[in-house]
Amino acid sequence: MRALLLVLLAGALCCRADAAADWVASTAPMALVKVAPHTWYVRGEAGMVSAANQGFNSNAGFVVTRDGVVVFDALGTPGLGAALLARIRTVTRAPIRKIVISHYHSDHFYGLTAFKAAGPVEVIAQRAVRDYLATPAAAERLAERRHSLAPWVDARTAIVAPDRYLDDAASSFQLGGMTFTILHAGPAHTPEDLMMLVKEEGVLFAGDVVFTGRIPFVGDADITPWLGAIERLAAARPKVMVTGHGAHSTDAGADLALTRDYLSFLRTSMRAAVEQGTDFEDAYRATDWSAFGALPAFEAANHKNAFGAYLAAEREALKPAAKP
Repeated sequence: MRALLLVLLAGALCCRADAAADWVASTAPMALVKVAPHTWYVRGEAGMVSAANQGFNSNAGFVVTRDGVVVFDALGTPGLGAALLARIRTVTRAPIRKIVISHYHSDHFYGLTAFKAAGPVEVIAQRAVRDYLATPAAAERLAERRHSLAPWVDARTAIVAPDRYLDDAASSFQLGGMTFTILHAGPAHTPEDLMMLVKEEGVLFAGDVVFTGRIPFVGDADITPWLGAIERLAAARPKVMVTGHGAHSTDAGADLALTRDYLSFLRTSMRAAVEQGTDFEDAYRATDWSAFGALPAFEAANHKNAFGAYLAAEREALKPAAKP
């Protein structure tokens, strides 16, 4: 099994800048949004990844310091990564020093290929990414994207592994007179969720811990610690919060409500179904989803999200009671 896994990853995993020097350029509209004196981001379309949006449904941002640029996330195709780099170059010619990846879902890191091709840069992620890359899941997702996002993801697209893995709950670095604190928020949306606080700007890049204006993708995430991460984020009250999907926020307390309320409803309704012994499909049909049904990504994501929450509730129900 391990030999087969190594073969799969050999075809998908790459860190060399010359391995993918060409790709299909993105023509998706990509406007820069300035949220602080030295901080910008680009906002993907609402909804799920699709050929129509060329994979551009997530956000990514960057901070310009006097000694170089720090980027947060790299978008979902090599062409999108190249487009983001081109937008950065309209602001500064300073070198890209570091790229912090919030988590290794494909819509946030496939653009690394373009950054690596442009020159040396340190890619930073949380240590749980190493565990993910040691499974077939990374290669399987790439194979799926080569089909669903062709031609923007193709046979030349490779997985760029991190250069540095973070172990601590929080770590900081200085660059060009600015302070960057990397916070491990997971397990939440994923085990490896990272957020980045830019101290002098009062900007928090929250990644997919928060979605604004659309249904989050839950998958097999653990909702309970995710809700805990949201509460900690709300208590921090950043001046500006750039989320992984949707518009940035200048009122984090209020704008966290959608993700929090949706996750709470999902957990509560599916727990009740399990406790009552109701079959999932029957429970799904009987649940009143009207508070969320009109939001982007509901049709694509909600059934899968609910099923994941139902399975998690079943696992909880099967756990032995704690001894007094």
